[in-house]
Amino acid sequence: MDSPKTLPQLLSPHNTRPLFDSVEAFLFDCDGVIWKGDKLIDGVPQTLDMLRSKNEIFSSSFAAAMYLKVNDFPQEKKVYVIGGEGIIEELQLAGYTGLGGPEDGEKRVQLKSNFLFEHDKTVGAVVVGLDPDINYYKLQ
Repeated sequence: MDSPKTLPQLLSPHNTRPLFDSVEAFLFDCDGVIWKGDKLIDGVPQTLDMLRSKNEIFSSSFAAAMYLKVNDFPQEKKVYVIGGEGIIEELQLAGYTGLGGPEDGEKRVQLKSNFLFEHDKTVGAVVVGLDPDINYYKLQ
């Protein structure tokens, strides 16, 4: 026999406790959830302040750096970044060397026959984030 379905409800100060008690973590995409274009969505600062008072908040850049750290990624290996400066900064804070990122935004690939693309053999991981300057050079 099917159980009765619960209809969705808007969150309010009166019904947030069951939601908090039922999950371990909240993950948010940013565009369209936190902001639209370059404007914050109404109510987001207050919501984030409330969540911050109850939970630790960290970015996906921090999560990527910590993923490498907890999985014992060797610090002598470099990390190639397809994404923004924030990823490189978080990697540095965790003790890793990040390459690429915005620095490679203007580089172009040589699409010639018998052309060998030289790459840094000490790169052991690639971290990908939002990159408005993604190009074929970075994808190589």
